[in-house]
Amino acid sequence: MNRAADKPASRNAAHRPSSYATGVTLLLLAGVVLSSGGYLIRSVEHADGWQILFYRGIGFTLISLLFTLVRFKGRTARAYLDIGWPGLVAALALGAGFCAYLFAVLLTSVANVVFILSIGPIAAAVMGRVFLGERVAPFTWFAMTIAMAGIGLMMFEGIESGGWLGNLIALLAPLSFSVMVVAVRKRADRDMTPSLPAAGLIAMLVALPMIADFGLSAHDLAISLALGIFQVGLGFIFITLGARWVPAAQVPLFALTETALAPLWVWIAFGELPAGLALIGGLIVLIGVSTEAVAGLRRDRRKQQVS
Repeated sequence: MNRAADKPASRNAAHRPSSYATGVTLLLLAGVVLSSGGYLIRSVEHADGWQILFYRGIGFTLISLLFTLVRFKGRTARAYLDIGWPGLVAALALGAGFCAYLFAVLLTSVANVVFILSIGPIAAAVMGRVFLGERVAPFTWFAMTIAMAGIGLMMFEGIESGGWLGNLIALLAPLSFSVMVVAVRKRADRDMTPSLPAAGLIAMLVALPMIADFGLSAHDLAISLALGIFQVGLGFIFITLGARWVPAAQVPLFALTETALAPLWVWIAFGELPAGLALIGGLIVLIGVSTEAVAGLRRDRRKQQVS
């Protein structure tokens, strides 16, 4: 009698919405949103990098602060206290990553930066294992290899041997992102989005002394704010929420959809047809990411059925 009662319960458990599936969906959406950065930056007419960083920081801080106020309402102050020291680490790491990315782009080629960013899944896998004890499934390593090979193919013609300082600074971006992911997963039982506004403030403070003129055209101001509100704003809200339910190694892997899709929007908007290798590489990246998503969902379903 007990066995018969257990069977329907296990079937119902297998059909309940999975937190892992929700996390994967949010991370894939984050990659799509973040991929708009190339299109938006190409739309800027006169603003320089420091001005963009500053006003993007304003947009990012405002949208993330508004999100927490709406999400937590009367519990907002408590939510900020609940993130604890991992939330502070996440904010510092993300703010440092924003700055490192900009410095890197100024000092080396975009191809170099994007290729170096692709080590994010490996860095997160190592940090997740060391600090969280998270094991990485063999197929996840396989999917990471496929995705990195695709990015290497996308950037093959643009990778340069020079710009060593920019390359070194670019290395800080995926490392910072990995630290942020591990910090979020350290408090996976808490909503860590209250850590985001501080990251925007850090980027603003770094850019502040480097700006000689705060005056922007209405067009460039709108684009810079859109980068903060829509691109990195929504993008990192999705990442911070999704990372609660997805192992550290998979978070930057799913976010690699940004790299694969970014040339597509520039092609559609500006008619810049990507090179053949870039198109093939982007397809390979998407194959690596999608196969890991499917494999991860199957692993999660098996775990649900067992439990």
